Amino acid sequence: MHNARKRLLAGPYLVWIIGFTVLPILMILYYAFTNSDGGFTWANIAAIADPVHIKALLLSLKLGILCTVVCLLLSYPLAMILNSLHIKHQSFVVFIFVLPMWMNFMLRILAWQMLLSNNGIINGFLSIFGIPKLHMLNTQGAVVFGMIYDFLPFMIMPIYNSIVRIRKETIDAARDLGANSFITFFRIILPLTVPGIVSGIIMVFVPALTSFVISDLLGGGKVLLIGNVIEQSFMQGSYWNLGSGLSIVLMLFVLISMAFMNRAGESGGHAVW
Repeated sequence: MHNARKRLLAGPYLVWIIGFTVLPILMILYYAFTNSDGGFTWANIAAIADPVHIKALLLSLKLGILCTVVCLLLSYPLAMILNSLHIKHQSFVVFIFVLPMWMNFMLRILAWQMLLSNNGIINGFLSIFGIPKLHMLNTQGAVVFGMIYDFLPFMIMPIYNSIVRIRKETIDAARDLGANSFITFFRIILPLTVPGIVSGIIMVFVPALTSFVISDLLGGGKVLLIGNVIEQSFMQGSYWNLGSGLSIVLMLFVLISMAFMNRAGESGGHAVW
């Protein structure tokens, strides 16, 4: 009776998973391995070898890695500073990180589009001091900046949670044994926060790799990422088979990167002494 009740309560969740996860993936698999006539083909998967698609994929990897590295370099020191403040209510820190996400994603990116434009606020401010206008919009730098702005909280949160969980007694024990700040960080704090770092990298790299809206708005169509190619295949050309094939290849890249980072996280997470 108890097990039957559990299965009944899990029913809505199963319906959600099947309807919005399993079935869409099955549809993508079907279109990826068929042509317009419904016949089996590998052409949609092999289309990734097209020079345009390879260039878009490599650029996505480049910008995704750059965004992830910058987010990591910004987040780790910030997380340590927040932890050193000894804020009594940690929920307030979480609220600060989550607050920007309450605003609509498109509005946030459109705001930066106005800020970075040639006649935007930043260039208007620079012109007051006689500084020539900077061409910031419709560049790779603008796309990376938009990614960093949007995905930075996803890196800060897991790292901050990992640092908070380190017991003060562990740090004090290292100090008592003669470890200075440098040794304490690299042999105690950093290894213990590896799981948080890995989680943050995955949470930033995956959406950065698959992003297309940010490059559309801040890249102005001049920064073509693999996400843009897939989006155009579905929405503009109605090439569902090609878009599905490229989506499968991108999904494989995501799964491989997640498996690699999870393995790195499992091998870390222990203080080295």
